[in-house]
Formats: sequence, C-alpha cells, structure tokens
Amino acid sequence: MTSPLLRYCPDLYNYQRRETRPVMVGNVQIGGGAPVVVQSMLTSDTRNAEACVKEALELAEAGCQIVRVTAQTRIIAENLQHIRDGIRAAGCDVPLVADIHFKPDAAMEAVKWVEKVRVNPGNYADKKKFAVKEYTDAEYAAEVAYMEEQFVPLVKECIRLGRAMRIGTNHGSLSDRIMNRHGDTPLGMVESALEFARIARAQGYHNFLFSMKASNPKVMIEAYRLLVAKLDECSKAELQAQWELENNETRMTNDEPDPRYGFPSSFAIRHSSLLWNYPIHLGVTEAGDGEDGRIKSAIGIGSLLADGIGDTVRVSLTEDAVFEIPVAQQLVKPYNEGSPAGYERIENAPPVSYDPFDYVRRESQVVEVNGVKTGGHETVPVFTTRKKWDAVAHKIDKLGDFKPEIVIEDSGVIEIDPRDSAAIAKLNESAGARLVTVKDGLRLPVIAAYRLLAARIDKKHPILLKDTLDAAGSDDFNDNLLTAATHIGSLLCDGIGDAVIVNGEAAPGQSLRISYNILQAAGVRIFKTDYVACPSCGRTLFNLQTTTQKIRAATGHLKGVRIAVMGCIVNGPGEMADADFGYVGGAPEKINLYVGKTAVKFNIPEAEAVERLIDLIKEHGRWVDAPVAA
Repeated sequence: MTSPLLRYCPDLYNYQRRETRPVMVGNVQIGGGAPVVVQSMLTSDTRNAEACVKEALELAEAGCQIVRVTAQTRIIAENLQHIRDGIRAAGCDVPLVADIHFKPDAAMEAVKWVEKVRVNPGNYADKKKFAVKEYTDAEYAAEVAYMEEQFVPLVKECIRLGRAMRIGTNHGSLSDRIMNRHGDTPLGMVESALEFARIARAQGYHNFLFSMKASNPKVMIEAYRLLVAKLDECSKAELQAQWELENNETRMTNDEPDPRYGFPSSFAIRHSSLLWNYPIHLGVTEAGDGEDGRIKSAIGIGSLLADGIGDTVRVSLTEDAVFEIPVAQQLVKPYNEGSPAGYERIENAPPVSYDPFDYVRRESQVVEVNGVKTGGHETVPVFTTRKKWDAVAHKIDKLGDFKPEIVIEDSGVIEIDPRDSAAIAKLNESAGARLVTVKDGLRLPVIAAYRLLAARIDKKHPILLKDTLDAAGSDDFNDNLLTAATHIGSLLCDGIGDAVIVNGEAAPGQSLRISYNILQAAGVRIFKTDYVACPSCGRTLFNLQTTTQKIRAATGHLKGVRIAVMGCIVNGPGEMADADFGYVGGAPEKINLYVGKTAVKFNIPEAEAVERLIDLIKEHGRWVDAPVAA
C-alpha cells in the first residue's frame, strides 16, 4: 500500500478542480482557472508545409485550440517556419507545439517558430537502449549532469522567446537510467519528469506543464495521481524551507491553514512562486481507433477530470486527427460548463476503501445470480434490463461475444442510498453476502456514489456498477459511450465493481457492446484481441489507419492476444511492454516485428509484413484459425 499521507485530491467525494498557475501558449491560457483546453496533432509530414497548413486550419475550424506537429530533426524543424507562416497568413492564430524526441538541436530550431515545445524526458539527451545495468550514485549523477547540460540551453531560449513547454513523460519511453533505478512504473515516469522540472525551476522558468501518458489506463491514471501528489509534496517542502528561513515572530498569524500545504493561507499566498502547482496535460497514448479508442481515452482522461485534474486534453485516435476533437470536447464539456455544481454534496464520508496509487481488486464473497457467479475473483458479468433482454432474446445465439448474462430485475440486487446509515447498517447485519448497487434517482456523481458505497458496506458484499443514476440517457450514442466509460471504467481501475450494467444507452445491442468493451479496455475481462495502436503523426512510416484495419481483419479472432501497431520507434518498444507482439515502422516501407519489447524480425517489406506477423504468432503457439462464418 502507498503511504496514506500521499494525496492527489483534497476530496474524493466532492468535485474540486485542482488550482494551478497559468501557462500561456501563444494567446491560449492553460490552467489558472481557464476552461480545459482541447488540442490535437497533425498527421501530415512536417516537410510538407502545404499539407500541414491545410490540416491545421481544419483542426482549428473543428474547435482545436492548440495544434502539435512533430519535428524529428533540425532540418525538418526548419520547415516549422513555413507552416507557421502559412497558418498565420490564413488569418488563424492557433498556437503551434513542436513535438521533440531524441534531438536537442531539433528543439533549439523549433523553439524559434512555435509557441510551445514538448520534450520527452525519457529520450531527450538520455539513453534508451533497454540496457540493464546497476548505476552507482556517481554514474547516475553523471548522466543527469549531461542531460542538464543539453536541456538548459532550450530552457533559456524558452525564457528569452516567451515560449511554453510540456515536460511529457511516456510510459513507453523511459530512459535506461530511470528504468534501472525505478523500473517501468508510474514512479519512474514521475521521477523522470521531476528531474527536468527541477532544472527548469533552477533557471527561473515556470511556463511549463506536465503529462504522464500510457496506453494502459490503469498505469496512466496511477501515474497522473502520483505526479500530482508528488508536486504537492514538492510545494510543501519548498514552503517548509521558507518557513524555517523566516524563523521569527513576524511569521506568526491567525490565518486558517491552507488545507493543501498546512501553512497559513497568507504565508502560502505570499510565497506562491515557490509552489509546484503546474498545469496538467491529459492523454492516453496509443488508444487505438473506433469505439475501443474512445472508451480507453474516456476511462483515463474522464476519471482524472472527474477528480479535478487536467487543464488540457488530447485524445489520441488512430484516425484522422479532426475526429479527435469532438471526443475531447465531450469529455471536457461537463467541467467547462460547471455541471458538477449541480450535484448534492457528500458530507462526513469515511476514507475510501482502496489505494488510489496501487490497483487491487476489492475483496468480496461470491454470490450466484441466476446461475452466474459474481464477486470474489470471478469474471465480471454483464447485466441488462428485462426490456433489453426481450428485445434480443430471439438472436442471443448470434450476439457472439456481446451476450447479456443476467437480467437485473431477476437478480435480487439491493439498491441503496450510500448516505443512508440505517440501510447500510441493516445490510451489513445480514448473515450472507448480497449483490448491492446504488439507487437510481440520486443527485450524486456516479463515481463518488460508488466510492462511498464501497467504503461503507462490508467487504463481503459484491457491487453492481451502473453508468448512470438517471434512467434516461442521452440521445447521442457517443455521449452515452463516453459517460459509461468514464464512470464504470474509472471505478473498475480502482478495483471497485463485480458486475456492470449500461442503462444510459437505450439500444440493447449497443449497450451490451459498450459494457464488454469497457471491461476489455479496463483490463478486467479480456474477451477479444487487444490492440495498442498509436495515432498517426509526421513520424509515421506507414499508413496506420489502413494497416491497423488490415491487422484487425487478420487477427481479430485471437482472443486474449495483445498486438501493438506502432508507426515508429519513439514509443514503440516501451509501449509494447504489455503487448505479446508488435508491428513497428523501422524505415520507409520496412517493418520490424517484435515479441514483447524484443525486435525479432527486421526490415520486412510492408507488403509482406502482415503475413509475417501471422507466422510469428504461429511460431509462438498463439495462433488459432478463425471460426467459419455460419
């Protein structure tokens, strides 16, 4: 268990947006109380200024507020001037961000032409060869010193030119030094970013923000939570040092202590420049495409937004970038419009029943419902309503992997208001375990309501999760999908939930499909092939969209097999840590195939690569022939 003193959110039951200092990216403010900003990334080749300008203008027209573009080398970065000039000549002032990996000289060129630079601490002047070695403190310090030597010139240029920066750690690209000291963990991601932040602060630079991206929503959520908790610890340490420095009577005050830092409010305000309250960029990297990509993004991004974390978001889909914008807009809309203010507050709540920094499924006893076991370590079943069951009863044998398993009206589930102490006491006095859920019609946020339920009922009782406490969902399927993924997915990633039901989507088949896909994306119930597919960008060495669809068509029947489809090596080997097999662009029209993180086949012609991937899967005994269609 993580230390109970580690906190990322002041109140896990009542929404409160995290307070941050503002960061200016051109004319767009991130953090500091500004609405959550939506951004995306160009898929066009950075060397093609005309295509990049056209795509950037389309993104801005769709509502994208910041546009990112890759700059692999210094020569390529020079073309950012023409892209910027073309966008401005069209009357568009959308800020540009240069995405930098590996090349400090590319960053030094890019910063001349863009409003913001993104650096990845895992591969910016740092070694990433997946080498295993023991670092002495001296060796570790020497590599940090070298990295600082390479990074400081960029920081100074950002100060001189008034540029912003994102210190963006990816789970898939931690340096060898970090990997060998901290492992491929959320802590390693956080420590990697903090090293760069300390260097920036030492130069008096504060116009930056953080990100902690991963393709696994559980890892992503834990990393962001840990980052925020560590940033608060850094703030407390800085304020403590200042408090001791001012060791005299003038520091005494009758102010109420600031709840975040434990010092009087006036003292904290007076020394606000010491705080590590930097804005947060949210994203699930390599989310994939279609419903799967949207669900995985909503689980990661939506759960953090619900806890008040996040000042700008990018939804990474393996689709044309313009399709990312409406998804991001739907995710941030409730918070930009102030919807949480419409919920009733939860008062006098106990501590949550789980460790927010360490996933463990909540313990419960097994309950058998209509012949289906739920609770304990049993598979999480999918419930539906009698009305929906009747609507699909005639074709249940044709529903494939999306069959309903339990009718809620026949389940005997107990519906309860988690604030009702008398009802909670009566339930807990029962001799046996009972399936429990939150009562419909309550004006409580779904995630908080189930957190409270899990904290107040005995562990023996399994819990049925609902996507909404309002019987009527939206008329918009995508809205229902994102809401369900946010609410149910967030709780599953915290280990809460033994069964699920999606009520907000009225269409029977679609509600069942959403249910199963959420279980898959949260890593709770793997019932089909799992794909980790990165979004296209200017680094991509093949057409990701058509290739991903081709691989899906050939391998989509391999239940439980995880396949990564990566356009280049920037995050590929690392993000494939959890994948069984990888398909990675190694050079133009050439593919490298991986088993886990290890490249085993090199420079395969793209036309042959899918068949060679199938051969590789067969070699490792994971292949089965697809069932013959009826």
